[in-house]
Amino acid sequence: MNPFTFNTAASIVFGDGAAARIGALAAARGWQRALVVTDPGLRRIGLIEPALKALSDTGLAVAVFSDVEADPPEAVVHAATRAVLDHGADAVIGLGGGSSLDVAKLAALLAAGQEELRQVYGVGNAKGPRLPLMLAPTTAGTGSEVTPIAIVTTGTSEKMGVVSPVLLPDVALLDPELTLGLPPAVTAATGIDAMVHAIEAYASASANNNPISRALAREALRLMGAAIETAVRNGSDRAARSDMLLGAMLAGQAFANSPVAAVHALAYPIGGHFHVPHGLSNALVLPHVLRFNAETAGSVYAEIAPIVFPELGDIGSQGRGMAFADSLAKLSGRCGLEPRLRDLGIPEDALEMMATDAMKQTRLLVNNPRPLERSDALAIYRAAW
Repeated sequence: MNPFTFNTAASIVFGDGAAARIGALAAARGWQRALVVTDPGLRRIGLIEPALKALSDTGLAVAVFSDVEADPPEAVVHAATRAVLDHGADAVIGLGGGSSLDVAKLAALLAAGQEELRQVYGVGNAKGPRLPLMLAPTTAGTGSEVTPIAIVTTGTSEKMGVVSPVLLPDVALLDPELTLGLPPAVTAATGIDAMVHAIEAYASASANNNPISRALAREALRLMGAAIETAVRNGSDRAARSDMLLGAMLAGQAFANSPVAAVHALAYPIGGHFHVPHGLSNALVLPHVLRFNAETAGSVYAEIAPIVFPELGDIGSQGRGMAFADSLAKLSGRCGLEPRLRDLGIPEDALEMMATDAMKQTRLLVNNPRPLERSDALAIYRAAW
């Protein structure tokens, strides 16, 4: 067995109503002044109010930064960092989707004052220290609550990552009740995103691909494969919501240690240039990347395909990888996601530019089970268009 390293959040708290414990969890750690990082939509609908009350009831001085936007630019990270410092916070709490959690991670890091954002892009460049950190997701998608990764939009469209164990939180707080209000489209896109995390982690060419990540990926796919359509159709189904949230977290733990690859690399230009939600961007290219990879990773996909689609167990392993890609495309369609790039208004003449940009994601492409050149990326985009 090859040597490997596996890191995850120091503490994971999961369960219906777990958000009511947020104040007690913070107080038990001696926190006195906390900044909550979230987005304006969640604040507008009042989803964060119970958490704010639970924090205040335990005597914490709480302030809120609610200016997070999807695919957060550097300016939002810097603004959140200033809010931490202005409040004199001794802890940061991220509450929201992946963008809010990523901004919270970076604000906790940068507010400690030892590093600047431009210095920490890449793998292992963030050394810390950071302020104490708690992350509570409101979507079952990114798994950001248990990953050492934060994604930032630099310039107008390019996405860059900060990857370091320093970003792993002290507490990951998962309450399925916080996901009950997710609209079907968001449920579908974030759910497919989480499934991509598990699939890419399982097949990753990373030298750190390990048996723990593979076991977590398999369990994540088992949970989410059985629950995603129910969660999309009936958002109040608590069992489905619980399975999706737990599955997304397990997938996050998997890819945090066995990194994702070409699906994400090709998804980033779609989101960066055309502001397509990240999960939907992944869904648009997922089957086409899997078909490309099946030449070398077909047997790997064959191992996990029946976990999601039991009927594929009746197909010989040689053809199962391609059938897996087809079945995932059909699943996205049943969940109501647009099947083609053109359906999102992306023009055909943008594909060349997107292929060029995708090749800049070397941090991800190195993990792909089949080497991918620019011409391959362009062919995949054309197939997805």
